[in-house]
Amino acid sequence: MSKTWFVAGTDTGVGKTAVSCGLLAAAARAGLRTAAVKPVAAGCDEHGQNEDALQLQAAMTESFDYSQVNPVALTAAIAPHIAAGLEGRRMQASRLAGLCRGVMSGGADFVLIEGAGGWRVPINPRETLADLAIELQVGVIMVVGMRLGCINHALLTAEAIRRDGLHLAAWVANQPGPRMDYHEENLDTLRQQLPAPLLGDVPYQPGWRADALADHLAIDALLR
Repeated sequence: MSKTWFVAGTDTGVGKTAVSCGLLAAAARAGLRTAAVKPVAAGCDEHGQNEDALQLQAAMTESFDYSQVNPVALTAAIAPHIAAGLEGRRMQASRLAGLCRGVMSGGADFVLIEGAGGWRVPINPRETLADLAIELQVGVIMVVGMRLGCINHALLTAEAIRRDGLHLAAWVANQPGPRMDYHEENLDTLRQQLPAPLLGDVPYQPGWRADALADHLAIDALLR
């Protein structure tokens, strides 16, 4: 079984997919075979495909069908459990975990499971995507969107991850828009208070490319 991490964001729109693609590119540079799963994606085109999942599929070295990369593709770009309800579909953490394990056992050395939104996004009336990470029992990489409120969001998310019995393996500071005021001061505070290594401080890159993002990421702490 490959080494796998769950990629969680402190909120929606913080750049989980961009960071995940950058990490996949960094791992490939290290000579690793890579794969990724976006188990649930809300907001798909007329072909039933999601842009984030397509970017992950393009960034990884191994070849998997789209349905393996994104097994639950929902049309409406809204909260996943609401989108699933509109389509008469039911999601369960155990079922999603089984789908993820299909990719995890597919021969890659380095696998990322990308969540949707933040840590507590519901997938049904009783479960959230956090339950998927718990089911898989994998380490968590937290993507912190560097914008106003990031310290509170990051500390609360890290606390929730620990309370769920999971290991915060690392975190990434990502600038999802123009550089925030007092960026360095906010970053220093997070460095001091988050109990995990920082993999990189990724600047705002509109029209980003995975290989360019990899220049700002160091995955040594994960590989150790």
